[in-house]
Amino acid sequence: MAPRIDHYHWAGDREAMLRFGPDTGPLLVAALPLFEEANRTRTFIVTLLRALATRGIASVLPDVPGQGESTVPLATLPQMAEALAAIRPQGRPTYAIGIRSGALLDGAAHRKARWHFAPQTGDELARILLRTWRAAGHTGPHPDPIEIAGNLIPQALLASLRAATGVPADRVVRLMTDPAEADRKIDAAPLWRRSEPGNDLALVEILADDIAAWLTRCAA
Repeated sequence: MAPRIDHYHWAGDREAMLRFGPDTGPLLVAALPLFEEANRTRTFIVTLLRALATRGIASVLPDVPGQGESTVPLATLPQMAEALAAIRPQGRPTYAIGIRSGALLDGAAHRKARWHFAPQTGDELARILLRTWRAAGHTGPHPDPIEIAGNLIPQALLASLRAATGVPADRVVRLMTDPAEADRKIDAAPLWRRSEPGNDLALVEILADDIAAWLTRCAA
């Protein structure tokens, strides 16, 4: 089932999004990871949302300000959260899916429940970004903005990352290699650490079944 191209409006602009599944019933609002991990996982997440559509579950995959195809300058986390909160179709209950740092982006929205896969804290992401900057041979004070792996990241965004913890999820799924607590752990490779974008069809089916069962419990 192919996704449909759509858009949504928020206070700052209009952003693109993909729609999957039926036009009625509960709607899952999925959030990609930030920066380079979005490129490495987008194909996987689109495949996951298509698998959910075959199970009769509707979802959207929106760009957030400053990411993907957005023409807005790179935003702070509160601005990204404000944009996602604008996705609230009348008469349809909405649920959040957050992948990695995407779990940080839905804090301003009123969702019925949240499902997170391998979620990061903002401080973890900020430390990874700065480690990448130093690994490229940079030393000394951090410029503003700071260029990390081709992304010009304002210090205000790094500050908002360091302060971000995200909204607790109703269900957390992690990989077996992740020592953090989770409701379920799965033996699979971390796609976000590959040098090139990839996919994992077996993991897609496992997560699609997990999300479908979770959504059924939430709606009961």
